[in-house]
Amino acid sequence: MNEISLKIFEFITGFTSGFLSFLNIFLYPSTGFQPLPGKLYKIKLIMSNNKKLTIGLFGFGTVGKGLYEVLQSTPTLQSSIKKICIKNMDKERGIAAGNFTNDAAVLLGDADINVIVELIDDADAAFEIVKTALQNGKAVVTANKKMIAEHFEELLNLQQQYNTPFLYEAACCASMPIVRNLEEYYDNDLLQSFRGIINGSTNFILTKMFGEDLEFNEALLLAQQLGFAESDPKLDIGGFDAANKLSILLAHSFGVISKTNELLFNGIEQVSLRDAAVARQKNYSIKLVANAIKLKNGKLAAFVLPQFVTASDDLYHVENEFNAVTTESAFADKHFFKGKGAGAFPTASAVLSDVSALRYNYRYEYKKIHHQACAGLSNDFYLKVFVSVDDPGKINKEDFEWIEEWHNGIGYSWLIGVIHAEKLFYYKWWKQPGLSLICCPEAVIETIDYRKISKRSLELAGVV
Repeated sequence: MNEISLKIFEFITGFTSGFLSFLNIFLYPSTGFQPLPGKLYKIKLIMSNNKKLTIGLFGFGTVGKGLYEVLQSTPTLQSSIKKICIKNMDKERGIAAGNFTNDAAVLLGDADINVIVELIDDADAAFEIVKTALQNGKAVVTANKKMIAEHFEELLNLQQQYNTPFLYEAACCASMPIVRNLEEYYDNDLLQSFRGIINGSTNFILTKMFGEDLEFNEALLLAQQLGFAESDPKLDIGGFDAANKLSILLAHSFGVISKTNELLFNGIEQVSLRDAAVARQKNYSIKLVANAIKLKNGKLAAFVLPQFVTASDDLYHVENEFNAVTTESAFADKHFFKGKGAGAFPTASAVLSDVSALRYNYRYEYKKIHHQACAGLSNDFYLKVFVSVDDPGKINKEDFEWIEEWHNGIGYSWLIGVIHAEKLFYYKWWKQPGLSLICCPEAVIETIDYRKISKRSLELAGVV
């Protein structure tokens, strides 16, 4: 293991062990965690700081290989990989062939293996692996956000039924520990909102477009060459990856379990250099931002869309593959988290942190889900948006409550107006090729009653 990897490991394990020991001793001295509400059974401690973790690893890509190297070089963690499951046994891996198998049952049925680390791309296969592992009483660590978002409720039930930990910090913002902070620090009735850049690939692309005037396809190719985007980047650039992450974070921040098809979201495929030029004129940058805002009616507005960001916004200076999240709560006011959100080592560091946490009996309590304090998702709000288009005929102007600016040009026109979120959710004209929709700063408007009254007064006066 190189010196950088060793320093990363020492920091993570030192911080994790100290923090979780504090939680165990100070908050829950008898058990190390609270039992889930409604359960009468006595909590059985799954791990202890003296127990050796024997790991079965699924996947041996860049993250899996990095995890293997760190664990091989750090015996003090008392964790080791017994067997690695891969698809292609013929591929040269750089370590002895005896470490590998292509039979999942070898790992899942091994009584000596008490931790499964799942790092494969296939969400459906990953779910079957995780499900079987939990049923067999094995703790699980994963980085598969698509799998978690699609099966969140079932995975929650499996954890309760089999009393087995399931950790996934690496699935959301790689090296930035946002899941644990939302889970442990913020009480549901205090958190008012969070918003952030939660996909490193798209942030890298937008940084290069905005800062170096690269066309979208040029910036995407560079991201792929540097390992920040997959060879098939649709999940990233289409906004699906960020929507999966937002779905997970909503559960830990507000106790809302949601599918991605319940969320309003889009990616950055239609953002152009002309859009970047307009942003510069207005002293904005452009970011793909996930938003979750508690509305006055107690429900939650949640969406992922490109957004203009002002220079005074903490997200403005978050560039390249970095992620960042800002939270706002009633008493603590605002917090800002930042960390690398793409790349092998940032993701591996989060996986390692979760593995280390298992030695201290850590698991998610899902307090906010069980408290059910939030009334659920709602699209009953308005958004102030910028829309650019190559042909104005593509814009459904009747969907707007009002339009504040309109600029016509040859091959490029744009407007700024206010539209109900429900119309964006159900009508897809704004996702056509050649059309870009970007939220304005402070985009959410809860009510427009005053504008309706003003408009009706003008109508009665015969002005409009």
